[in-house]
Amino acid sequence: MILLQSHSRFLLQTLLNRLQNIEKGVELDHHWVEFDDVRYHIQVSMKNPHIFLLSVSLPTPSSETIFESGLPFGAIEAIKAAYGNVVQILDPPRDGFNLTLKINLSKVPANQGLHFHYYNKFFQPVLVSRIYIWELSPALYLFTTKPASYYMMACPDFIPATFHIGFLTLPLILTDLCWHLAPTPTFSPPPSLHCFDQRQALLVKVASIREVVLGAPLRVILKHLASRTVAPGMDPLVALVHRPRESFFVLPKADRVTVVYPMRFGDSIDIVLATSFLQEFVEARRAAGLNNTPPCLWSHTPPPELKGVSTDSLPANAGFVSFVIFPRHVEGQKLDRTVWSLSTFHAYH
Repeated sequence: MILLQSHSRFLLQTLLNRLQNIEKGVELDHHWVEFDDVRYHIQVSMKNPHIFLLSVSLPTPSSETIFESGLPFGAIEAIKAAYGNVVQILDPPRDGFNLTLKINLSKVPANQGLHFHYYNKFFQPVLVSRIYIWELSPALYLFTTKPASYYMMACPDFIPATFHIGFLTLPLILTDLCWHLAPTPTFSPPPSLHCFDQRQALLVKVASIREVVLGAPLRVILKHLASRTVAPGMDPLVALVHRPRESFFVLPKADRVTVVYPMRFGDSIDIVLATSFLQEFVEARRAAGLNNTPPCLWSHTPPPELKGVSTDSLPANAGFVSFVIFPRHVEGQKLDRTVWSLSTFHAYH
């Protein structure tokens, strides 16, 4: 399965381009839509070239979904925690939008060189015999004088406008270069070496505004699950935005969180295919090798957890899919991945 990225690639590239050409004072005014349900609008004026306005329109919530001042609960706190003084929330937002952020590009930290972290096993060293780097200089070449003298690490995203080079004793490391070649046996760096700069990390976070806002309620619930508690004042059944005027449901407990998705399709053929697929999907997840993944259930009728929910709020025609999340699924860095996967489950069907 191809996993969706939490950040908007277009927004990230726009932010990067703006920072690199900020002195040119070019005006920006762009609209676009992602996932067919989240609408963005960015504006930059020549009068204030360091101010980047980002407006976001969220899916229309269903009647049972709780929004506070046009946003999911916990969203304001999540924005402040994620962006600090770089971002200011404008109240009220621009007409037609749930949220408008004023991003002060002059407060975005300058590149401080590379930072090396231990990460997952995504990167493999490759031998580089010659690299041509357009963004640094049209006449710059890097040569290796001995086999295995220089190495390149593959990073998840390819952003041509940002190349940062760090020289170590043995390897040459390039960030933001995506494709990797054949691994070489003559050099074995730590298996999870990852490099990025502070500016890039912040901009990726800004470009992940959808995750920060729509994932805020689920993050609050799952963060308490990690400490085996329930958030104070939390309802026993919480409805969250799924798609426009559709909800998915979360049942928080101290030892587990159950997430239930009513599955709805507009085409009769899709309904038949989806029903068959979902049953097979649930059976496949019971395989021995998937014992550590969240348990998954499918039922044709509403599960007992949704007892009392009005039928108007459950417009399912392909059954109901339930995931049971335990504390082990949200420990440490697993929290972000779990929040994003659950928040975007609808995008895979």
